[in-house]
Amino acid sequence: MYVADSRGTPAPAVTPEPQAVAPGIRPGRRAALAPTVLALGTVSLITDVSSEMVTAVLPLYLVAGLGLSPLGFGLLDGIYNGISALVRLTGGHLGDRLGRHKALAGLGYGLSALCKPLLLLAHTLPAIGAVLALDRTGKGLRTAPRDALISLAAAPEDRGRAFGVHRAMDTAGALIGPILAFLILRGAADGYDAVFTVSACVAALGVLVLVLFVPGRRTEPSPGAEPVSLRAAFGLLGRRDLRRISLCALLLGLCTVSDALVFLLLQHATGIADRWFALLPLGTAAAFFLLALPLGRLADRIGRWRVFLGGHLALLAAYGLLLAGGAGHTHHAALPYAVLLLHGGFYAATDGVLMAAAAGAVPEEHRGGGLALVQTGQALARFAASLGFGAAWTVWGPRPALAAAAVLLAAAAAACARLRPADATDTRAADRARAD
Repeated sequence: MYVADSRGTPAPAVTPEPQAVAPGIRPGRRAALAPTVLALGTVSLITDVSSEMVTAVLPLYLVAGLGLSPLGFGLLDGIYNGISALVRLTGGHLGDRLGRHKALAGLGYGLSALCKPLLLLAHTLPAIGAVLALDRTGKGLRTAPRDALISLAAAPEDRGRAFGVHRAMDTAGALIGPILAFLILRGAADGYDAVFTVSACVAALGVLVLVLFVPGRRTEPSPGAEPVSLRAAFGLLGRRDLRRISLCALLLGLCTVSDALVFLLLQHATGIADRWFALLPLGTAAAFFLLALPLGRLADRIGRWRVFLGGHLALLAAYGLLLAGGAGHTHHAALPYAVLLLHGGFYAATDGVLMAAAAGAVPEEHRGGGLALVQTGQALARFAASLGFGAAWTVWGPRPALAAAAVLLAAAAAACARLRPADATDTRAADRARAD
């Protein structure tokens, strides 16, 4: 049994969505994933094409095009990733309170889609910051309800695989988005505006797929369960496992350099030409895509917390390679590929795996709010990390700033290895016990 189930109000039995089994599958073999997981994966794939088109060109557009300093970009990047944290709790709580996770997810996807055309009109830091904040508000509203839908549809022992499949499909969009941005920048006369226009059209398609193909599921509280409220949501931190998961996600997030800054560091270390910069996210996305499902399955077998911490060790290795590559005037030709492989492996081992681990510590009627607590702590920590690293780069330079981040990440990983949830060492056995 999960530790969370032995404290306070017992969690209701999870009734996962019926799994589709293809004809000819022998009894005992793992069933196909629930339709909800596959439908949400399709929505995320399309939406990520739109989002990553913008993400791929945004650092170069702001730093090279608009002349922002690393500190200014760190602030804007922090807004891009951190504002969503302020509304994730709202999205998760409202999804639980109304019992309509799909409706909240649809609202978030729609709001982000509406923001894409506004980038065509924003040409100053305050205007761009406002658009990105609104876009991230949409992301904040949708993330916890979407992940709640996935966790509720999947069997407990298959949550790592379900999140792995979803993240792999999501990342397939991240593979396509930078390629489209690269081709548009090379072929269009006014490249940035063309990227933003195509991104808006693709985002609208994602919302349409969500409305038409993602089945709605109303979550009803079990008899005797604590009423859904903000107080009850924050009270979930009284659960030992969820509290430790949230604390570790926060500590490690404080030491995580944002994606865009990693790509700028890689360009600084290797001298990659500006015209190839938009393809760097493609390397991370490719590694994420290839490793998300295998690492999700591995997490179900050997323990989700072990895989989660292993992902941060991969990120630490990427920091080490960037430091070594920037030490002299020459670097090994394989350095960019190794850094991007480790960077993608970090996300494959942490993104969905963290949600699979947290879902087991949260009762069904509070699933959205509980997952939002973990996501919010991590996102706020990464917002602070973006600001801190941007400031350190501006004052000290890139290599000293990265060295400090590496030392802090190693210390945080060591601390979290001791703080791991008690059931995280054998999630497979715990899931089977819960299912029985």
